[in-house]
Amino acid sequence: MSNELPLLPDDVNELKALVTEQHVRNTQLEAQILTLQEQLNLALARRYAASSEKIAPDQLRLFDEAEIDIATEQAEDTPSDSVTIEAHTRKKRGRKALPITLPRVEFVYELDEAARICPRDGQALMEIGEVTSEQLDIVPAKIQMLLRHIRKKYACACGQCIRTASLPAQPIPKSLASPGLLAHITVSKYQDALPLYRQETILQRIGVDIPRATLANGMIKAGILIQPLINLLRDQLLVYDIIQMDATGGCAAAVGST
Repeated sequence: MSNELPLLPDDVNELKALVTEQHVRNTQLEAQILTLQEQLNLALARRYAASSEKIAPDQLRLFDEAEIDIATEQAEDTPSDSVTIEAHTRKKRGRKALPITLPRVEFVYELDEAARICPRDGQALMEIGEVTSEQLDIVPAKIQMLLRHIRKKYACACGQCIRTASLPAQPIPKSLASPGLLAHITVSKYQDALPLYRQETILQRIGVDIPRATLANGMIKAGILIQPLINLLRDQLLVYDIIQMDATGGCAAAVGST
């Protein structure tokens, strides 16, 4: 390739036309280079990028839940105080306060009589205060047989009139499950994604054997009971102009004006 510069015309108009033509060529070359670069990146991605059968690095963090929780707990355990930075005050992150509505069960710990003696002069130690700390406790789920319905019967001395007190309306008549238990199973299945076979195992662990078929039958009947509410929600969604839906989660959000 020769390094000599081409002969340029002396006419100004010819020079302008030459510059314009060269600019058009440069623009076309830049577009071609960009296209080729994108094709190269796509080819490299197809050849060397992770396939769909491989686990993405971010997905591996799903199994680090315990380590992440420990790190978060250590960060929350730091005492909460304030640090003044020039013109404003920033509050450090600290442990969230436990709800004041929870009942408190107090455990008082005292020193033994022998430990209340000063090792230097033998005098008795005096109480000067206390150090208080709190822990959150939980009572495991348990089945309690408190809903025993007793319907009084009344009869006339004539022997022709007998009446029995009515039973309050039940979601599923003659069902073993109370409204509270039925609601608990429903929320556990549809809100907490806890399948019925796991709930069956949980109930067995706390001493109650309710077959999965019985639980499933309860869910079917509960679905029939809630169908009018589902219809109202569907009618409300159809009022809007646009409905955005996540097919995987079954969630819908209506957008638009009525």
